[in-house]
Amino acid sequence: MSKSNKPWPNLKTHDDVDEFIANADLSEYDWGQPEPVSHEFEDKSARVTMRMPESQLAKIKAEAEQRGMKYQKFMRVLMERGLQSLEPL
Repeated sequence: MSKSNKPWPNLKTHDDVDEFIANADLSEYDWGQPEPVSHEFEDKSARVTMRMPESQLAKIKAEAEQRGMKYQKFMRVLMERGLQSLEPL
């Protein structure tokens, strides 16, 4: 890392990421070893309604809160990971 460049901050929530991107001068940061991050860019226009046990939703909400995420975003992450792990038919 160059001493003239700032280290990347440790952003814990998606709101922190959004605020950082909106306000930071990214040219001031060290681009030598960027770490991959997950951020949603695609418009979320489709609606889904599903039923699940309240206890399952409570677990999802609690886990999302621990990760600094909104529970809907966390559910999308879980579904995407599940889709990526599927074996081809």
